[in-house]
Amino acid sequence: MLHRMARVPRGGTILVLGASGGVGSTLVQLARQAGIRVIGTASPRHHAAVRALGAEPIDYRDPQLYAKARALAPDGYDGVFDHVGAPGIFESWRLVRRGGALVSYGTAATRDVAGNPRLPILALFGRLLWWNLTPNGRRAGFYNLWAGRRRRAAFQARLREDLTNVFALLASGSLTAQVAARVPLREAAEAMRLAESGTVAGKVVLIP
Repeated sequence: MLHRMARVPRGGTILVLGASGGVGSTLVQLARQAGIRVIGTASPRHHAAVRALGAEPIDYRDPQLYAKARALAPDGYDGVFDHVGAPGIFESWRLVRRGGALVSYGTAATRDVAGNPRLPILALFGRLLWWNLTPNGRRAGFYNLWAGRRRRAAFQARLREDLTNVFALLASGSLTAQVAARVPLREAAEAMRLAESGTVAGKVVLIP
């Protein structure tokens, strides 16, 4: 998302929604490793953890969230990483500067919406495609780890390169996996409730 899709340059600025989560906290660390400034949204209880990772936190429940994000980067963001979707995706798009990119990688806000769960996702895809095709100097797209797997050799080569880089950072201590809790596999239902509670920082790990 950071290097292949958004192609954020060293010295750039990004906004990470959900910076205290498992994906968000990894994005923050990878960006800081690359010399990129990071603004990250999180609940106030996780602001200290977000600061410790090197990001500048904003309360994601703040009614003025997007206005505050704009104030921190008046010229716009080189990359905005949004896993929330729904109406907020429009605000995320407005924060992207010319030459920058909006990377959507989820639709958490529509998780509990009644009806066909594919409809909000299809609507999001359509919106991103339209923005990406419009000549506005910005890019928008949806990141899917498994995209391109039909071209097996190229997919495996890309995955091998990316994971080798990430695991090397882990091995050196430059990157830390943010683990919120370790739960026995037999308690998977409780682990799911914890992961969806919005109270944890990082990933919940199941131990077989």
